[in-house]
Amino acid sequence: MVRASKILIVEDEKPIADILEYNLGKEGYEVRAVYTGDDAVSAAKEFLPDLILLDIMLPGIDGFSVCRQVRQHMDCPIIMLTAKDAEIDKVLG
Repeated sequence: MVRASKILIVEDEKPIADILEYNLGKEGYEVRAVYTGDDAVSAAKEFLPDLILLDIMLPGIDGFSVCRQVRQHMDCPIIMLTAKDAEIDKVLG
């Protein structure tokens, strides 16, 4: 039996996280959602996702800090989710 790919959703807006979690789950992925930057770092270490969908603007530590901390322990792909559109934000993300 093939293991389902694991996706960690890090999004502080629960309705958005719920929609992502529902739809990705329907497609056969194993999904976990967390709502703060602090929870994201510990969930990444515990859940060992194959992909992280990471919001930039989070309560607690921001998405950039989460990304740096996660990169110290693993090398899974991270897709940044953000409403920011300034050029510097695009360069940083």
